[in-house]
Parts: sequence; C-alpha cells; structure tokens
Amino acid sequence: MNERKDRRPRPARPSEPADPARRAAFDLLAAVRTRDAYANLVLPALLRDRRLSGRDAAFATELSYGTLRGQGSYDRIIDACVQREPQPEVRDVLRLGAHQLLAMRTPPHAAVSASVALCRVSVGEGPAGFVNAVLRKVGEFDLDGWASRLAPTRDADPGEYLAFRHAHPRWVVNAFADALGGDWDQVEAALVADNEPAGVTLVARPGRAERADLVAAGAVAGRWSPWAAVLSGGDPGALEDVRSGAVGVQDEGSQLVTLALANVPVDGSDALWLDTCAGPGGKAALLAGLAARRGARLLAAEIAPHRAGLVAATLRGGGPGAYPVIADGTAPAWPDACFDRVLIDAPCTGLGALRRRPEARWRREPGDVGRLFNVQRELLVYALAAARPGGVVGYVTCSPHVGETKGVVLAARAAAEKAGVHTESLDAAAQLPDVPQAADGPYVQLWPHRHGTDAMFLALLRRRS
Repeated sequence: MNERKDRRPRPARPSEPADPARRAAFDLLAAVRTRDAYANLVLPALLRDRRLSGRDAAFATELSYGTLRGQGSYDRIIDACVQREPQPEVRDVLRLGAHQLLAMRTPPHAAVSASVALCRVSVGEGPAGFVNAVLRKVGEFDLDGWASRLAPTRDADPGEYLAFRHAHPRWVVNAFADALGGDWDQVEAALVADNEPAGVTLVARPGRAERADLVAAGAVAGRWSPWAAVLSGGDPGALEDVRSGAVGVQDEGSQLVTLALANVPVDGSDALWLDTCAGPGGKAALLAGLAARRGARLLAAEIAPHRAGLVAATLRGGGPGAYPVIADGTAPAWPDACFDRVLIDAPCTGLGALRRRPEARWRREPGDVGRLFNVQRELLVYALAAARPGGVVGYVTCSPHVGETKGVVLAARAAAEKAGVHTESLDAAAQLPDVPQAADGPYVQLWPHRHGTDAMFLALLRRRS
C-alpha cells in the first residue's frame, strides 16, 4: 500500500521525554552537518559517553546511519511537505523522523511523538508543532508512494527513479551505470547493496596470525581471501590479536587486490617492494607479511605525517623487513627502476565504500573526480617509473567510477610512454581465479552486490624493457 492514512499518527504528548538513543542520533547528525565529522568515528564515542548498549545502541546506529544514507531522498520528501525552509536543527529532527516512518519498523505514532519530544529537548518548544504537522504528512505514504509522486517511473527515467528510491545522488547512479555497462538491474542491485550495513571483516596478517585461530574463536572464514574472517558481532577492538596488531580490520576486497599484486609473476628478482600511498597501513601490513615469507622487503611511503604514524604503528611487530617512511609519491625519494613490485592505492572519491561511510555519498560532487584525476595519474606515472623493467605495478582505487579507474590507467600509461617508460597491461583477474565476475577487461572490478566486498578496482601493469 502506498497510502498510510489508516495508520495516521497521533500528536505527541507534551510530557513525553526524548529517549537517549534518538538524542545520540540527533547529535551525530549535527556533528556531521556542522563539523564535517565522519559518522563511523563519532558514533562509537557517543555510544560510550551516553552508556548506550544492546538494543539502544543498535537502534541509535540504524537510526543515525540510515538517516544519513537516505538524507537526499528524505529531504525531497520533507520539502514536498513544507511551505518554508526549516532551520537546520529542525531539518535534522525531520530527517530522523522520516527514516523511522519510511524505513524502520517504528510504529508511526511512536516515530512522530518521539520526534516531537526530541525537538522540544534538542531544539526548543517553538518548532515542535511544525515537526508534528510535517511528519504527519510524511507518514501518509510509504517510500514507494513518495517515489510515485516525486520521481519519474523507472521506465521513463531509470537513473532518476533509482537515485530517489535508493537514496544516491544522480551522478553516482550514472557512474555506476557507466561501470556496469548500462545494465539497470545490476545498477539497482549495487545501490541496494550500498544501503546494507557492511560486516566487520578481519585480516590475519601473515607471519603474525592465522585465520584458523580466528575461526576457532568464533569468526567465519571469508569467501575469497585465505586471510579473511568475518565477525558475527561485537567490537573487534576487544580481541587481543587486534589490539596487538597481529590481526587487522580490513575489507576482503582490499585484501584481494593486495594479494593479486603479490601473486602476479615478475621477471627476475623479487626482493624489494614499494607501497607509495601506504596510509593508514592495512594493505602495507598485508604486503609486508607476504613479502617477509619470500625474504623480500617493503618500503611503505606516506606523505601525511599523521597517516605515516599510523602506518608505522600498523607495521610495528611485523618483522624487520618493513620500513615506513614519510615521502611523496609524486616527488619520490627513491631512484627510478629499482622496485620489483609497486602498489599505488590512490586517493579517490571512495564511491566504492559508500556502505561503510553513510554520509559520504552526499559530500562528494562530480567535480571531485576531475580534481583527483591529475593526482591519481601523476602518482601512477611515478609508480611505473619506480618499477624496474620486468617489475609490476598495481593501481588500486576504492571507486568504480571510470574516471578514476580505466581513465587514469590509460592516461598514465600514455604519459609514461612519452617519458620512455614502456608498459603492458596484465590480466588482473587471472590472479584471483576463484573470484567470479571480477574481470572488467584486463582489470578487476569488485562490487558489494556481486562479491560482498567494497567496489575495489585493480589494474596490473608490467614495465617492459
């Protein structure tokens, strides 16, 4: 049913207090809006400070993350129900109420009354009646009903329909469509997967931990990576191996692209590896463990001092063959043609990890792709120069946008060719033979809806003589 007038919510009672879980969600939205805070960093501290656990913590998490994910669509619905622009704090209350009405199992009368109470406590008495009236209008239809009123049909404009229905900016939907060959069913599946909370995946770092020990402790073996294990719940920081650094929290897609670079054959020696954008250190730690098993050494470079400190902390205890340094991959402190394997995990829009960062989809803009393109291309050009003839370079981004993936690879190879650095593209998917539907030409493109991983991209390039 699109209409919900038979479940019309009752007005809030003036005496109803705002519950702690909703207040925590409201404060999180305020931090994201006013300080550009990252929700995944702020919320754990909020839950601790408010002493929320169990069902209350789960409710606050779903309410805050879900509201941030759906913000763009909820704003369009709210705007259809108001005649004046709400003040920012009131809009946050309305967004939280809209998510409860349209995406959670909260009874409509409870969603409205609790939102009014939250407004009274967190904003003031004045807007409470406004919040009540607006949310009563929002609750008249379900999300499909609002889609039929505010968006074109899927047949008429699939991109706009899917953008509204699954709460993604239209330009992101278009980017997914480009990467998926215009298959709108695949695009919708990718958008749905983006709105599903990502699980906590661990990596047992080679030489320091074994996956079998994690499985014996209750984790589930990962689908693809031999080093991955998935937690069914709980705080990974409570595990001793995580605190010691022997085990890390790392998406399985990040593990796979790292393993592919480590697995591809090189011509000649295999003794010196480079990670040119190593912060915060997850891929570097996995590479370091794999290198040590072969008697190789890893140089882990990071330009930002704070992130370089994180790399050093992550590598600490990983053996003598890993060397963290503060260095700029576009002004390298190392000579050309000296590394056997080079990883460039380029800074990107992060469109491949939207399920982990609920607010990121509304922060990014199409112009960000263009601004990052030159940095990505330059980093890859210098990475190709750093590899010796016969060595390999892995170019990685956590984005499926073709302007950050294939476009960068083609532009960087052309620029390197002009500089006398000749390369050939390798079959990246051949290095992950057990992972289906990963090949995108000679590249690897992982997807949440296909592989249960972040949408990681990998190109493998060999420097020729």
